[in-house]
Amino acid sequence: MPDAPGQVSRALRVAPPDQLAEAADRAIRAELKASRTEVFIADYRFSGLWPVLDPELPDAGFLSCHGVAQRCFSSQQPVLDGGEDGRCRIYLPLSVWGERLGVLLIELSDSPDAATVDQARDIAGELAMALRAADRETDRYRRARRRERLSMAAEMQWDLLPGRSVTHGAFLLAGQLEPAYSVGGDHFDWSVDGDRLTVTVLDGTGSGLAASLLTAVTVNAMRNARRSGGSLVEQAELASDTIYYQHRGSRHVATLLLELDTRHGVVRAVDAGSPHVMRLRGGTVSRVPLEQQLPLGMFAETRYDVQEVTVEPGDRLFVVSDGVYAAQPDGRESYGERAMARAMRSTRLQPATEAVGTVMRELHAYHADADLRDDAVVVCLDWRGSSSVADGRAQ
Repeated sequence: MPDAPGQVSRALRVAPPDQLAEAADRAIRAELKASRTEVFIADYRFSGLWPVLDPELPDAGFLSCHGVAQRCFSSQQPVLDGGEDGRCRIYLPLSVWGERLGVLLIELSDSPDAATVDQARDIAGELAMALRAADRETDRYRRARRRERLSMAAEMQWDLLPGRSVTHGAFLLAGQLEPAYSVGGDHFDWSVDGDRLTVTVLDGTGSGLAASLLTAVTVNAMRNARRSGGSLVEQAELASDTIYYQHRGSRHVATLLLELDTRHGVVRAVDAGSPHVMRLRGGTVSRVPLEQQLPLGMFAETRYDVQEVTVEPGDRLFVVSDGVYAAQPDGRESYGERAMARAMRSTRLQPATEAVGTVMRELHAYHADADLRDDAVVVCLDWRGSSSVADGRAQ
């Protein structure tokens, strides 16, 4: 059989950015003798997977394959589905460095052998990389992700995100924003650089476009310091000074900055406000005690101190904004008192990418599925062990 991944790779390289699904379809049909392909894209809430090639796919046809596609997306493993007509459909995850984009469907005339499944998996990897690269050049895939119109603030927030998940030998990291289509100031950011993972969670004040603009300034100030080699303290202080000299203390941003040393399992933290760190160790959820300092931008020339926390292999850390733990729909008891811990315990057997969705779904259920009154961020970090140990296990 010809080198299918190579053929598809060449087709994707020459295709216009908005025509990747069609280019992949032609190449896969030719090289794997497929009778059909489809690219499914996950929406902003991860509530469904939506077709790109045939967006007008009838509901019956869409729903008949949606459960299998969702199983592939959740497990991040190929799923084979045989039909009564003798054909076999291979569902393959579209993922880049742990960032879950969607699912590729390839329909064949009969059951594939292991070598064909491996080739199909390589093809999915090539397509996922191309889709991620093309996302800045076309709106097509972003349109597929949205089930309703985004507010202007939400449009800015989603564009500012680094992604929604990333994997590494030592950790798996995932995050989610809600309300997905109208989020204002809450946000998260991260960067992997050698043996260092930097994570920030922002609990932005205000609402709407003003909150989103404030968050954008804060995130980019921290990125500027980080990309210039600045320490965690320098990131916090540059962002704080930038906000203060823009707003003279009238606006500020509660922020938690974390830096994980992936070789030694040490987390350095600057707690500048309200986001909380919760640790799931075994079956116990507890809050990680950090000394809270002033929010960024409250006063001029504010100086910050770093604290250290050690994590153990198997630890799961949740970082949540006050829109999660302090939620009080209809004046009831705060969500974080009991319900949040219960939701976090229920994720023990789920990867971080599924855990953030579980906590958010429980939060929506606590609100009786009404729109959230406040922005909410959940970031989940699964610590597998030091990168040197993890690399040894992978060999």
